[in-house]
Amino acid sequence: MRRQLLAMAVAFATALAVPVWLAPREATGASGVADTAAAAGTESSSTAGTNHSDHGGAVDWQTMDEQMAKRDRSFPAATRGEGGKDLTPTVLADGTKEFHLTAAPTTWETEPGKTVEAWAFNATVPGPTIHLNVGDKVKIVVENKLPESTSVHWHGMQVPNDMDGVSGMTQDPIPPGKSYTYTWDATRPMVTWYHSHHDGTKQVTSGLYGAIEVGEIQTPNDIKPKQVVLMQLQDAGTMGMTINGKSFPATKPVDAHLGDWVEITYINVGTMEHPMHLHGLDQLVIAKDGFPLPAPYRADTVPVSPGERYTVLVKADAKGIWAFHCHIFPHAEGSEGMFGLVTAMRVS
Repeated sequence: MRRQLLAMAVAFATALAVPVWLAPREATGASGVADTAAAAGTESSSTAGTNHSDHGGAVDWQTMDEQMAKRDRSFPAATRGEGGKDLTPTVLADGTKEFHLTAAPTTWETEPGKTVEAWAFNATVPGPTIHLNVGDKVKIVVENKLPESTSVHWHGMQVPNDMDGVSGMTQDPIPPGKSYTYTWDATRPMVTWYHSHHDGTKQVTSGLYGAIEVGEIQTPNDIKPKQVVLMQLQDAGTMGMTINGKSFPATKPVDAHLGDWVEITYINVGTMEHPMHLHGLDQLVIAKDGFPLPAPYRADTVPVSPGERYTVLVKADAKGIWAFHCHIFPHAEGSEGMFGLVTAMRVS
């Protein structure tokens, strides 16, 4: 018995002595995109390149203030590439609107000097925005130039079952070098999105998503917004903490004149909830997932879960530069300044 106990003690001590470098490392695929387990993480090295941990005494407070001010005051910073631009269709003889989407690897700049190896539709993150009218007949040709298969799902849309875009359930995946044609009718007003539904943990967080607008969201009291803004919120994988493919200070501000109404739709394309908070101005929540609310309500913070869309109206009734951000601070602010899911509404 004593020998058995001694042997167990020696084995336990040996296990504790195993060096850290023997532990398995995070794997990346041949494409250079992190594997599915890494892509699903709540933190990403691509969020902003900032230190969002505690200060740890690394710098004194004056140095920290200088670092934060330099970063924060660089907003809005210029970067290469702009996602979410309108996609122009070809109108066929019978009135069908035909769109083309190409899924392929691309290099994408998320903030000044920081590039990632993204996977994107038509070489932008987000992919192009598809605008439709209720009653439109739609044809979308998806070409796959990725190193692996993919498919495309039309989130929240009423489409025939075989057009729903779920590989292994409603269609075979689209192999590399091949294409697939989706056809369906736009049946109701909607603000939604399209995205990969083939290893979505990796492919969506690598950039394979974009927005769809069908008609217009019904507004209370016939309010006519001066502009319509889409905010596609990502938080994981290759893209990290980004709004429309960019991290603060490269996020695009919302500019409005005093008295303007602005319509904003949040589209959570990520893996976590994001409570979107606007300083100084009220948000009137008018629609959920594209469906008008029978009783709109005011809020300063609107929580948006993965896959959800919330549409709000904001009246620009106070001049100034108003912070606009996810109110989970590890998604927005650290010891080197603001990063990730932060922008501003500028009222002049």
